[in-house]
Amino acid sequence: MNMDAIQAYYDGSVFVPVSPVKVKLNQPALITIIEAEKSKANRYNHIELFGKLSADSYLEIAEALKETEKVDINEW
Repeated sequence: MNMDAIQAYYDGSVFVPVSPVKVKLNQPALITIIEAEKSKANRYNHIELFGKLSADSYLEIAEALKETEKVDINEW
């Protein structure tokens, strides 16, 4: 089993990585919650993490989200 640590924050419904991650679409993952030390990643104002998407980026994300609907939750 390959293991990587990813810094992320919880936005109230999903975990959002602070930096890009290399994972396959629909790849199962095990998330362990460990309170992170006070670091730059923890001091972000959430407004600084968001921006505008181009129409192409939006369409790409929308297509990726449609792919997640194909996941069989009974496989987990």
